[in-house]
Amino acid sequence: MRNQDSGNATGSQVQSVDRAINVLELLARNGESGITEIAGELGVHKSTASRLLSVLQSHGLVEQLGERGKYAIGFGVVRLAGAATGRMDLAKLGRQTCQALAEELGETVNIAIADDGVAINISQARGSAAITTQNWTGQRTPLHATSSGKVLLAAMDDADRKRNLDHELAPYTARTLVDAEELEAELERVAEDGYAACFEELELGMHAVAVPIRGPVGEVVAALSSSGPSYRLSKQRIRQIVRPMTEAAHELSAQLGYFAR
Repeated sequence: MRNQDSGNATGSQVQSVDRAINVLELLARNGESGITEIAGELGVHKSTASRLLSVLQSHGLVEQLGERGKYAIGFGVVRLAGAATGRMDLAKLGRQTCQALAEELGETVNIAIADDGVAINISQARGSAAITTQNWTGQRTPLHATSSGKVLLAAMDDADRKRNLDHELAPYTARTLVDAEELEAELERVAEDGYAACFEELELGMHAVAVPIRGPVGEVVAALSSSGPSYRLSKQRIRQIVRPMTEAAHELSAQLGYFAR
């Protein structure tokens, strides 16, 4: 009986979500509609339509035009649309940010996003001092062995992080963090410090540092990184360039709709 009740509850929830989407589509098509009209379109009682509208209104997705007036799409939808548009524009917007930062730092700059357990580089620019011609754009790199990956992991909730690390971690070099407890402690430091660094953890002789890029509601959507040879990108220099990197990431985050409070 409990299984049947659970199934009925799930079905009811799915139906409510479906009806809520129908309400938004209706208002997008008509511009504005009253409860009676909405109930008629959905084929439900006015009280059901009223409850749906109340929930949508509480999230800013619809608004009532005057007391007991008709309903229209709310500005909360604009925020959600901005988030989707921002994600699609991230690679395009990121090219300019990467180029400007690469020119300032003289190093290779990348933007990476998390995808199916790895970090994928979606934009890159090389500075005047960069000695490698390797193009990382489109390359899949391990989350646990890169500065970008650490930033992305540190921003995940426990369930997502566990899912992305639920496998044997490959030791790319002798410096790669493969112990779960050591990596978790490192990610806690990343979250606290606001940046991540890697010292020869993916390739010998290469250091890197990354900072988060945030979306409209403050969620980490990508990582902005700078990498270079260990003799030039020392631990001291990494601490020095964190600030301009963070400023660049904030500017890009603002273009995506995020404004720090």
